[in-house]
Amino acid sequence: MKVIIAGAGIGGLTTALMLHARGIKAEIYEAAPEVREVGVGINTLPHAIRELAEIGLLPALDAVGMRTRELIYLTRQGQEVWREKRGMDAGYVVPQFSIHRGRLQKVIHDAVLERLGPDAVRTGCRLSGFIQNEGGVTAHFTDTVEGAGGLTARGDVLICADGIHSVGRRSFYPDEGAPSWTGVVMWRGAADWPVWLDGRTMAIGGGMGGKFVLYPIAPPEGDRQLMNWVVNIRVKDPAQSPPPPDNWSRPARLEQVLPFAKRFSVPGFDIEGLVRASPQIFEYPMADRDPLPRWTFGRVTLLGDAAHPMYPVGSNGASQAILDARCLADNLAKAEHPRAALWAYEKERLPKTAEVVMLNRKGGPERVIDEVEKRAPAGFDDVNEVLSRADRQAIVGGYAGTAGFSVNVLRSAQGA
Repeated sequence: MKVIIAGAGIGGLTTALMLHARGIKAEIYEAAPEVREVGVGINTLPHAIRELAEIGLLPALDAVGMRTRELIYLTRQGQEVWREKRGMDAGYVVPQFSIHRGRLQKVIHDAVLERLGPDAVRTGCRLSGFIQNEGGVTAHFTDTVEGAGGLTARGDVLICADGIHSVGRRSFYPDEGAPSWTGVVMWRGAADWPVWLDGRTMAIGGGMGGKFVLYPIAPPEGDRQLMNWVVNIRVKDPAQSPPPPDNWSRPARLEQVLPFAKRFSVPGFDIEGLVRASPQIFEYPMADRDPLPRWTFGRVTLLGDAAHPMYPVGSNGASQAILDARCLADNLAKAEHPRAALWAYEKERLPKTAEVVMLNRKGGPERVIDEVEKRAPAGFDDVNEVLSRADRQAIVGGYAGTAGFSVNVLRSAQGA
């Protein structure tokens, strides 16, 4: 069997590694001229790290990322709403990682080149279309570097892991239109900064309409480490103002962001100083797409953000793509026919990811902050008088169970 993968993001690269581990040949085609370390910070949860650990990537992840120890939810004013241990400190058998997205991608990319060969990833090749028959699928790629005639690739299966603006998805759903936008703009950056608390703590202050996120994404060097931050602000009515098409990861100016950042407080942390110290600031719309009725058409299917782009709450975007990769590889390895494998993959993953997409629209586990701020907008003396611990646990823990990273579920699956 030979699998063609469109997209060398985290989902596409992980899929190639999973397939290789099962003796299935994979070729990756990436639209960008090169695979670069782009983006800022992300969190990858234990259910996804378990899969990366099984293909031997844990030491490389430890070299470039941080094992998250604790998560704190705060109001915008800095009052504590919830605090919990994370990763192995919470009893998981594998860690949670806070990591630079580009470095996570590089760890997986390096492993692909080492195991599948230096020609396993062909860059400058954007998927433009495909045709299929009972014998296989032929994918057509355009040359994004020199504008030449492009190339074709023939395989048994085509995996479209080409992101929220997926060509494969658009070919199946040509009338879907632009992604859904909340009216929230996300500004993101990172800077070398003095180690905060234990150097392994993550803080989130504020709900869906206005939020500040803070966590380290690299091991300390002396008394400093790379600190990631995000400011989310609802700036427009999405019904009246769709996101501009060029507004994906574009540079932003300090004066755009700083007035919003100064609205938030994290005890013992200089938010303004961190934002000012960031050499680059990027702007993103908080966008997703509605869950689809199906991902698979014959020998072609969708994976990761091409299948289920979701709001970046609950730390689940990259994690769900990694789970897709494992499920798809398992089914291709055991099915008698590729079509049966893709059908089984979709049957397992589509409903699970659709539920996460819808929960993230409501705020995911961070909805606990919205609930407290809604009931006590001016602050509180005792959070338990605003929302009981049991009610807060139900919001946070309920999301973990639905998204598949409940500690009890994962420990049971590991036989721990």
